Amino acid sequence: MGIKIIYEDKDILAIDKPSGILVHRDGKSKEKAITDWVMKNYPKMKNVGEPMGEIDRPGIVHRLDRETSGVLLLAKNQKAHEFLKNQFAEREIKKTYIAIVDGWVKLDHGVINKPIGRSPSDFRRRLAGRGAKGVMREAITEYRVVKRFIDKKNKFTYLELHPKTGRTHQIRVHMKFLNHPVACDSLYNPSGSCPKGISRLALHAKSIEFKNLKGKVVKIESPIPGEFKKVVK
Repeated sequence: MGIKIIYEDKDILAIDKPSGILVHRDGKSKEKAITDWVMKNYPKMKNVGEPMGEIDRPGIVHRLDRETSGVLLLAKNQKAHEFLKNQFAEREIKKTYIAIVDGWVKLDHGVINKPIGRSPSDFRRRLAGRGAKGVMREAITEYRVVKRFIDKKNKFTYLELHPKTGRTHQIRVHMKFLNHPVACDSLYNPSGSCPKGISRLALHAKSIEFKNLKGKVVKIESPIPGEFKKVVK
């Protein structure tokens, strides 16, 4: 598993997660995950963090969906884990994503403030707005249009997004709510079109900004995927 380290100090590790890899095993298959790489390369992190049933989550303080690429933070010790988890809980960590979505988003910038619950028809999906079931959790996403373009006669919008909360599938659910689902999203946009050259979820965690244990603000960036660059020229 070729994983690129993009930041490291004695307490915190940040990697560039490829698309198509789980952060941690789902307990149902033997498919390798980021946590397997962590256990192999940083065995001392084995007991860092919070166990999830029978699944180990060494150093994991947040997650990215399997098909989402980009910056992933990990804690190398328990003190760092609690320190970072607190920053996430207090919404002090700044995250920036880029995405290509279906259609031309009308406003140049906006804020989606819509609680997210579960889909009544598919246990894998989340839902914002009417019809959602279960506990509705606050979810806020800011977005800015970078470019609107046409590819293969289909309209797309290239967005920069800043999720203020960290709900499961938040960006994917909020863009679906706006009727501009993320391109190539097999779960929320199964019948949508994909820009030429992109065969994966068109969502990338571009950067993350946090404080390290010395109190210094650190901003880490992941390069924009090559297939995104080719489409958004």
